[in-house]
Amino acid sequence: MSILVWVIVAFVVVFIVNSVKIIRQYEKGLVETLGKYTETKNSGANIIIPMFQKILRVDMRERVIDVPPQSVITKDNVSVVVDAIIYFQVTDPVKVVYNIEDFALAALKLAQTNLRNVIGDMELDSTLTSREKINTQLRVVMDEATDKWGVKVTRVEIQKIDPPRDITDAMSKQMKAEREKRANILEAEGLRQAAILKAEGAKQAVILDAEAVKEKQVLEATGEAEAIRKVAEAEKYKVEVVYNAIHEGRPTNDLIAIKYLEALEKVADGQATKIFLPLETAGVTASIGGIAELFKNDVKNIQEAKK
Repeated sequence: MSILVWVIVAFVVVFIVNSVKIIRQYEKGLVETLGKYTETKNSGANIIIPMFQKILRVDMRERVIDVPPQSVITKDNVSVVVDAIIYFQVTDPVKVVYNIEDFALAALKLAQTNLRNVIGDMELDSTLTSREKINTQLRVVMDEATDKWGVKVTRVEIQKIDPPRDITDAMSKQMKAEREKRANILEAEGLRQAAILKAEGAKQAVILDAEAVKEKQVLEATGEAEAIRKVAEAEKYKVEVVYNAIHEGRPTNDLIAIKYLEALEKVADGQATKIFLPLETAGVTASIGGIAELFKNDVKNIQEAKK
């Protein structure tokens, strides 16, 4: 009796242990009853009927598939080696279990095929400079193909694209030549700009010098004109003063003759060897003759007085 009890107790314990299934936070549990899908269990402790039911656990986290490097021919017949990575996440655990046998293998082959198709429609230069475009096209194509498998392709990243060695060397030479060309263009442009600026500076300097000379000449001419005007005004004023003084003093012809002689003395006091006298000298000569007669009369009177 005791043995039967222990057998029953052991059976109950084993039954209970097999009935309780723990599903983790990042998992979903698919319950199969006698080999047929019946329901989906969430994370936590779940009860099933042993021997009649079983649980298939499906990881719902985002996972990565590394696409191994493969040779791909571009549109311009250049063979390149491409390495890519696929990020995906299960959205429907039922589809990923029952619609595809091995999703990882299927996704890998799908990525390789579409990678050849996408890069095969592009030239080498485009493949090297359009990685983001390739990533987007691959993601869209694979996302549409894997939708019926209950999987969402979140990202596709091209790790590297390696052209052949000879193509790489040719590209390096081309890039070097292009850099040298840009450097020469920039240097020539710099020299051109420097020459233009130098010419502009010289032109501006000439213009400023001409403006300065012009201003100097204008100022000198203005100064000379002002000086001449001042001298003319002074001479005019002097003439007026002399004229007034002469007329106020009522000078005689004798006085005018003496002044005329004094003026001739000042004119003759110079380096000139010739002196031109004015034509109107008749009146002055007469005055000089009168002065001479006056001196003669004075001398005669002095002699008579002595006698």
